[in-house]
Amino acid sequence: MTTSTPARPGAEAARPPVVRDRYLDLLRALALVRVVVYHTFGWAWLTFLFPSMGVMFALAGSLMARSLQRPALGVIRSRVRRLLLPLWLYGVLVLSILFAQGWGPAKGEETWFWLRIVCWVVPVGSPPFPWHIGSEDGFLTDTWAVQAAAPLWYLRAYFWFVLLSPLLLKAFRRMPWTTLLAPLGLTAIVGTGLVTIPGQTGSAVTDFATFGACWVLGFAHQDGLLKKIPGYLAPSVAPFLMVFGLWWATAHPGPDGLDLNDIPLAQAFWSFGFCLILLSFSPSWERLPGRLARWEKPVTLANNRAVTLYLWHEIALIATIPLLDPLWKIPGVWPDHADLLTSMYPPLMFILVWPLTALFILLVGWAEDVAAKRRPRLWPTTR
Repeated sequence: MTTSTPARPGAEAARPPVVRDRYLDLLRALALVRVVVYHTFGWAWLTFLFPSMGVMFALAGSLMARSLQRPALGVIRSRVRRLLLPLWLYGVLVLSILFAQGWGPAKGEETWFWLRIVCWVVPVGSPPFPWHIGSEDGFLTDTWAVQAAAPLWYLRAYFWFVLLSPLLLKAFRRMPWTTLLAPLGLTAIVGTGLVTIPGQTGSAVTDFATFGACWVLGFAHQDGLLKKIPGYLAPSVAPFLMVFGLWWATAHPGPDGLDLNDIPLAQAFWSFGFCLILLSFSPSWERLPGRLARWEKPVTLANNRAVTLYLWHEIALIATIPLLDPLWKIPGVWPDHADLLTSMYPPLMFILVWPLTALFILLVGWAEDVAAKRRPRLWPTTR
């Protein structure tokens, strides 16, 4: 019979703080930067070079599994709170502008409209937004709301992953390989048109299936399953998964060509294989090594303001357009140098988006600290 020694008073306070894994922090920062680059330039090849959404879901799954060492209800409440407060601030701005522009329910659809507006408060589904509002010659483009709502699908998927994580983690620990690979099979059903689920429900199920394997892969990383398999296995299997994803994408291109965001099955396999390599390597740095050390503060800032950066960079991109449009009115630019200015437009947007995003971090980033019950900071570059 064994007995446990009672903890000494003050032992809990003397316990060293949890050290963040800087390798995972670096991956999240790279994923966020890649998202901004993609939304600025629209380069489809970036989805292959670094599948940011798969990486972000895998990292979130790993952190969720670690957090679930505590009581599940408290963990879910904490994660949801960290998601909702930044979403509410974002929604207040977007909806205020939309309502000011005259957007509202169509006659006879008032009840359904206001029920869907709830998704701007709790992301159980896709929030409503107009595809066109205002005019093409207005201060904002007539499709600005589409761009503002673009990142919200990730929050919806993340929300449901968080709610279902206790069940998913329990299933993973009982049947690890089945739970890990099941989302890929589900994607083959709902992400290829074999079974069609209409409307926003279909989109939600497809997103959940597409990135479910990456989320559960995070469980495997946190629980040490990837360390238990032979070291050669993951880097040997992952390329085959990725090649299958590439083959499927070339055989079934989306409306924008070889863009993984429009090809669920290719996205699922490519992202899973890519994340399998990243998490199998996983060196678990306490600090960024070597030349990477110079990026300590930017990486820390990106992780402390991940939700703010992800959401508000879209508003920053929208804001670059009225700032750059006066260039067309400079004498001699139009029409003599219109082609040059058109080609320079995305790079100029990319230059402007960073100071504008920094401004939003200063203005609303504190919400992430409040949601995490931390002391609010304007520019958190220290851990």
